[in-house]
Amino acid sequence: MMEDAARQQYPAATLYVVATPIGNTADISLRAWHLLGIADAVACEDTRNTAHLLNRFGLSKELIAAHEHNEREAADRLIERLRQGQRIALVSDAGTPAVSDPGARIVDAVRGAGLRVMPLPGASAAIAALSASGLLGDRFHFIGFLPSKARQRETALEGLAALAGTLVLYEAPHRIADAVDALGRVFGPARQVVLARELTKLFEEIHRCTLAEAPAWIAADPNRQKGEYVVLVEGAPAGEDGDDADTDRLLRILLAECPVKQAATLAAQITGQKKNALYERALALKNQAGDAEG
Repeated sequence: MMEDAARQQYPAATLYVVATPIGNTADISLRAWHLLGIADAVACEDTRNTAHLLNRFGLSKELIAAHEHNEREAADRLIERLRQGQRIALVSDAGTPAVSDPGARIVDAVRGAGLRVMPLPGASAAIAALSASGLLGDRFHFIGFLPSKARQRETALEGLAALAGTLVLYEAPHRIADAVDALGRVFGPARQVVLARELTKLFEEIHRCTLAEAPAWIAADPNRQKGEYVVLVEGAPAGEDGDDADTDRLLRILLAECPVKQAATLAAQITGQKKNALYERALALKNQAGDAEG
């Protein structure tokens, strides 16, 4: 198989966007391994991490720092070397470069200079989590990292709440509890969420539950606030829109005549939306009406 990889075409004067393992080094592709061996240099997010990775494969290469703080300068250096006919590999610390990782500006600059860019696909945390989630649907929205500040995070989530496809988020371990709390407040407790941590590593966990149950799962084990997360959130129920004006109007009419549970059941039959989500919305509307009367 390595001979097959070696017989393929690896043009000179080309930037190779190389996916590297997200945890398990055995996930390196044969093409990536071969290309890293013949590259003239490797542009990388962290030279120490990449040196360690290359050492695992028995490789030693010139490393060029290309991180979020120097992408413009790094791009100029790489373009000069590509024009000399070199093969340059672009990698991130883990996974596919330029996807919620440094590299996009470099790729843009290289393409803008009229030079060739070739992807060598491989590991991706987002796709790995999505494939094991069991969440149904034919579309997903890759969001990446949410803002770290609470108000900005909730504003961002409010803009995503009506999307019908699965949401794919990245989150740091020290923010996972706050992020899940915010998801529950904005999206409601009934939506399904998949919490995937330490993918492909020894302590990998992929847990699916409702947003109401997620905080307790995280709190149950201190180790669950360690390791990078991919968070997948079920898309909005069919027919949901930004302000749900029609649904709210229907629920208010039903609530005037029925208990909350029955109103939600009837609304689900009429609209095709999920009964659990309608129940939560009906309960909120009933509480709002009670507050207004009080």
